[in-house]
Amino acid sequence: MPRPVDVPSLVAAAREGTARAVARLISLVEDEHPALPEIVAALAPHVGGAHVVGLTGAPGVGKSTTTSALVSVLRAAGRRVAVLAVDPSSPFSGGALLGDRIRMSEHAGDDGVFIRSMASRGHLGGLSATAPSAIRVLDAAGFDVVLLETVGVGQSEVEVARLADTSVVVLAPGMGDGIQAAKAGILEIGEVFVVNKSDRAGADDTVRDLRRMVSLGDRTEPHLWRPPVVRAVALDGTGMDEIVGAVDAHLAWSREHGGLEARRRRRTVDEIEALALAGLRRRFAGDAGEDRLDALAQEVLDGGLDPFAAADRLLEQAGLSSSRS
Repeated sequence: MPRPVDVPSLVAAAREGTARAVARLISLVEDEHPALPEIVAALAPHVGGAHVVGLTGAPGVGKSTTTSALVSVLRAAGRRVAVLAVDPSSPFSGGALLGDRIRMSEHAGDDGVFIRSMASRGHLGGLSATAPSAIRVLDAAGFDVVLLETVGVGQSEVEVARLADTSVVVLAPGMGDGIQAAKAGILEIGEVFVVNKSDRAGADDTVRDLRRMVSLGDRTEPHLWRPPVVRAVALDGTGMDEIVGAVDAHLAWSREHGGLEARRRRRTVDEIEALALAGLRRRFAGDAGEDRLDALAQEVLDGGLDPFAAADRLLEQAGLSSSRS
């Protein structure tokens, strides 16, 4: 039985900037504590102020180093920054490997920075299933910028675009990233492209190829956002000011053209849908639900039902309307 939680006090402490309260709320989110609906309701009046910036890219391009360098620039500008780094899940414990938090340890003593690693727990898309609620916690806690760094698993990372106001795609020369970007749909989600490790051989070719591919996209009309390609060396901070400038410019453009509100509306639609589906799954959790599913599956295999009819019956058993009504 989970321990009771004093949600109003916890949310109030998080709003006042108490890091321990923020961490506790995110832990409750990750654990899907029974108080989660109450927590989200308490946070609702306080969200919408943070700029959520997603950073994605293949493993080895330097996302964590870039994130850490961006934190330094943002803090120098007086902004409060939260980092939500989604790590691969341990195959043994299911927990995060915490590599990103280790690489960002230089910010550990800064009260204006909050860093949290979350386990992907096998969730596809390079993100954690509880990431939307965790972002709400950080937003309501008054952070100006939330940097959402994905797990770095490759082509499935496009989900970051659903959660971020601005998506930053980090690439590096000599890794075939141009081809990977075209294959993975990365060009469609990137609002800012960063060629990290641009002091290495091949950086000019990578920048040129990216700019050519971006120019061939559907974003050539004057009123549409044209994603910039920024050269950077995260290890020494080169290009970080330019990245922040590009990210800020995209936010301003999104506000002016209505893209920010539209994106946040889509994000909320996705969150509501995911919660509804999770609730439906809970209705069929346990032996009784599995028995019903097995029985319906057997009827389909025996030819007595088709899959659509079986799905309709399952929904009816849950007290919901048929999917074809």
